[in-house]
Parts: sequence; structure tokens; C-alpha cells
Amino acid sequence: MRKRFFGIILTMVFLIGSTCGVAAAAEKIRIGVASNNFNDKWQTYMLDAIRAQAKKYPKYEFIFADANEDAGKQIGQVEDFISSGVKGIILVAVNTDTASPMTKACKQAKIPLVTVNRLLANQKDATAYVGSNSIDAGVMAAEAVFKKTGGKGKVAILMGPAGNEAAVERTAGYKKAAKKYPDIKFVAEEIGNWNRDEGMKITENWLQSGLDFDIILSNNDEMAIGAVLALEGQGVRKNYIVAGVDATLDALEFMKKGRLDVTVYQSANGQGGAAVDTMVKALEGNLKENMVWIDFEPVTPDKADEYIAKWK
Repeated sequence: MRKRFFGIILTMVFLIGSTCGVAAAAEKIRIGVASNNFNDKWQTYMLDAIRAQAKKYPKYEFIFADANEDAGKQIGQVEDFISSGVKGIILVAVNTDTASPMTKACKQAKIPLVTVNRLLANQKDATAYVGSNSIDAGVMAAEAVFKKTGGKGKVAILMGPAGNEAAVERTAGYKKAAKKYPDIKFVAEEIGNWNRDEGMKITENWLQSGLDFDIILSNNDEMAIGAVLALEGQGVRKNYIVAGVDATLDALEFMKKGRLDVTVYQSANGQGGAAVDTMVKALEGNLKENMVWIDFEPVTPDKADEYIAKWK
């Protein structure tokens, strides 16, 4: 009887110990990733890079939220992350001018906030930034186009969302590059929200309205592809130069077929991976720099295969 009693006790101790061990092993440090939009083509590449890099840090768990380009919704998601006990947040801001509620919430919760891809207007209130200098992308794209046109042309711009740092700075880059070319004129600017369908519709409207232009500078590749499809649909593609930014796989395939003239490579893998590394450094007290720059690179059709290889 006594042996049986001790056997039961040992079994219970073993079961309790095993259960505690499983719970301890399963408990990870959670990090929230607040994305602007899961349907943004380039952002999906960067989110995949975050997931891939996260596998190198098994004690951390990364949780994702999609704001669907709604700034108010994103603020709520960041607040929900904090309430659920995350230890850090990686943020791709919907609106870089209205991020103060999120930076303030993270400061109050005493958790690091790493912004990626989009530099906040109040970036000083975040822990760190990982990304590329958006004005450089605009300058590179415009320079490549203006060289093709001999420094002449009438430019229509497809812009990202209003108040978005990348959209504002890439557009500023176009105009900075144009200062050297007195025969370049800007004739239109419209917001296409990074969206292929919107880029197509805006370009169709420009054509139907009789707008006098021969260059389209698009803040991203998706809108540029939309513009190409609109021009092709009207049978006038050969009369225009079209440039985008990001060097997505779709854009590079368009370039190989002579359908897109210029793009600028923005490394989704570089930014996503560095965002994860920077967050882990912040949490472990090893963060030495709060601005991590990943350079843009201009891409012309002759380099399309080289940049396709970067995505594999």
C-alpha cells in the first residue's frame, strides 16, 4: 500500500513537472508587427522577410495586424498589442504625420517601437528606424528618365497616399532631380494609393481629358504597372516613358518585355530582416544605432534579370 502511495505521488510530480516544462518551453516573448496593408504588393515581400528572419530568434513570437490603410484602425491595433502584453512593436505606419498616439502609447508602456520603411514625422519619439531614404528613390528614377528623354518632357506623377512619407519624399526627389533640367515640366499630380487599379484609372482619365504629358513618374511599381496597362489599352504605350519604384518581381517582368522603362530597387528582404534584428537588439540591450539605412538602387531593363535573382 505504501509503495503504491509513493508511486502515485511520483507520477503526479512527474506530470506536474512535465506540464510546467511544456508551458515554460511554449512561452515566448511576443512582438507585434503593425502593417499598413496586407494587400500592398511590396509590403507583402517585406512581411515575408520579417517572418523568415524571425525564425532565427526562436524565443520570440511575431504577431501581425493589418490596418488596411486606415490610420485610426492602426492606432487601435497598436493599443491592442500593448494591452495584450507584447514586449515590442514593429510599425509600418499608414500615416507618418499622425503617429504620435502610437509613439506615446509605446513610451508609456515602456516598450521599444521600431518603425520600418516609413519614417515618422516625429521619428525622434520612436526607438529606431529601418528603411531607405525615400527622396533618393525619386531622384534616381527621375534622373534615369530625364537622361532617356534628353532632359525634356512633360511629367505626370502618380502619388502614394496623402501624408505618407514615402509618397511625399519620392515626389520631392523627382522635383529635386528636375532642377537641372529647365525643359522638364510637371503638369499633373494625383493620388493612386499605391494601387494598380487606381494607377490605371487615373492614367485613363489623363488620356481622356487630353492632358499634354509624355512621362509618368510613379511613386511605386504597382501604380506604374496600372499606368502601363492604361496606355497599352489605348494603343499609345510607345509615346510615353513610365517609371516606378520598388523593383517588384511583376515590375521586373514588365521591364524584360519592354513594358516598363525604369524602376528603383528597394530591398524588402533588407528592410524586413533588419527590422527584426533591430527589435531584438533593442529588447536585449544591444542597440547601438537608431537609424538603419538600406540603400536604393536604380534599375533599367538591361539589369532586370540581375534583380529578379535578388528575389530568389
